[in-house]
Amino acid sequence: MIQAVVDTVCWQMSLDRKTTALKQLQGHMWREAFKAGHMKAEFFEDVVPVYIYFSGSVEAQKLLYGHSTEGDILELVDGHFDTKIGHKVESESYRKIASSIGCSTNNLFLRDVSREASAAEEAARHVAVVVRPDALYVEIVWDHNSNP
Repeated sequence: MIQAVVDTVCWQMSLDRKTTALKQLQGHMWREAFKAGHMKAEFFEDVVPVYIYFSGSVEAQKLLYGHSTEGDILELVDGHFDTKIGHKVESESYRKIASSIGCSTNNLFLRDVSREASAAEEAARHVAVVVRPDALYVEIVWDHNSNP
């Protein structure tokens, strides 16, 4: 009986089935394997690096990201910038950041303030305006000839 269950599970996995029962079983198995130290989740080093540009100091950033509601997420951040690099509404600041990380114009700045997005765009950067779900208001003064 046990071998029949094992064979069925292996067969479903070989077909890359996504059944709820199979995924629940895998989840239970993973939980036990992770708890016992038999498995480790692999993260690949070839992911896009992430940098934080924050008006608070680098020290303040590390405190915030080190004590987030999701735990310490500092290991996900490759570097930090604050107003020592320049003000967030000045395009030169974004040029300096790109230069300091050795990046051409092929990078993306996510901004939640349109004046900051405009400055990044003026520095010939790709920009996306982020609208947070808990924002009390949305500052929409995007005045460029581009799609926000």
